Amino acid sequence: MEPAGVPAGTGAALERAFRDEWGQVVATLIRVTGDWDLAEECAQEAFAQALRTWPRDGVPDRPGAWLTTTARNRATDRLRRAAVGAARLREAAMLYPDPDPDPDPGTGAGGGFDAGDAGVPDDRLRLMFTCCHPALGLEAQVALTLRTLAGLTTAEIARAFLVGEPAMSKRLTRAKQKIRHAGIPYRVPPAHLLPERTPAVLAVLYLLFNEGYTASAGADPVRVELSGEAIRLGRVLARLMPDEPEAVGLLALMLLHDARRAARFDGSGDLVLLEDQDRARWDAAEIGEGTALLERVLRRGRPGPYQVQAAIAACHATAARAADTDWPQIAALYGELLRLAPSPVVELNLAVAVGMAHGPAAALPLVRELTASGRLAGYHLLPAVRADLLRRLGRAAEAAHAYREALELASAGSDRRYLERRLAEVNGGA
Repeated sequence: MEPAGVPAGTGAALERAFRDEWGQVVATLIRVTGDWDLAEECAQEAFAQALRTWPRDGVPDRPGAWLTTTARNRATDRLRRAAVGAARLREAAMLYPDPDPDPDPGTGAGGGFDAGDAGVPDDRLRLMFTCCHPALGLEAQVALTLRTLAGLTTAEIARAFLVGEPAMSKRLTRAKQKIRHAGIPYRVPPAHLLPERTPAVLAVLYLLFNEGYTASAGADPVRVELSGEAIRLGRVLARLMPDEPEAVGLLALMLLHDARRAARFDGSGDLVLLEDQDRARWDAAEIGEGTALLERVLRRGRPGPYQVQAAIAACHATAARAADTDWPQIAALYGELLRLAPSPVVELNLAVAVGMAHGPAAALPLVRELTASGRLAGYHLLPAVRADLLRRLGRAAEAAHAYREALELASAGSDRRYLERRLAEVNGGA
């Protein structure tokens, strides 16, 4: 839908520019000013200016260059008004010239990076490595990168980390303050330091993929451009670091999940459960590539969390029918994942797998224990899983109560519609 008063096509161009250019614009301004907040504010002002002028003057040939120049001019004006000093402004102008009106995308022109920096061939991936500075905690690295480069909102990042939006806003603020006060340089690290930043970069790619694969809010159940970009960057990273098993494992995991995308929602945008999906609509090429990558990397004998998750996804993707799914093997893999990367979400997934492998009565105590711990408070899938187990045990009244609890917590439209259907079913059978 176009914004009110905006000619047809201009709104779509603005949305595309935000998706494609936000990270580059903000990154350039951070390098110019050294101020994360100022960079984001000036980038927002540039997009607001585009909303006012593009409908009148037309969409520029190179929207990214227009936005970067506009944002940097705003930053320069604000620095000048703040009397930061002419010397700093001259230095910024010399170091970061105006974007080339027709840059060669293969050289990274206009972005302020040498194409050979640290051997990282992709500009957005270089920016991710730059943001993931080890002086910050892993969560702060990931959250800052998602906000700054991927353009995810604070609310979307908060949902990915299962925390409230105010809490995530404070964490982002503290991370920016630490960067500013500690004088942490905003630059690509040398090649020998890339491995220490790799876990955070992998986490960014996976969270970016997940936000695209299952949108945490909004009318659209998927955001194909986000998951597609995560897979593209995953390929680049796997080529860049072929000896890093987890980079290859993550790529395999994303491909195996993405292979099911076309069958996950019906024509109305409602969620189709894995057991009910039309497997003929799964992407056989992606499944083949993902399983081949997984088999290759597992032979190295250095398993990690992404490889184990990819093995779980392969169990689903290679089952010809839902009834053929090897749930005992999946439960065992979740047990291994819990050992490698303990978390309450993994515990919940283990409970689901136990319920499928050994029956709902075996899984219900695990879910009750997790509920009592409070570690997943506010996570709608916890009461949803409890409701499903109770429904399968024939305890309709208790299941209905749990479905209502899940509905109060769910934000995505497709999740809510699924829970409403299940609630109606158990109410009818109560």
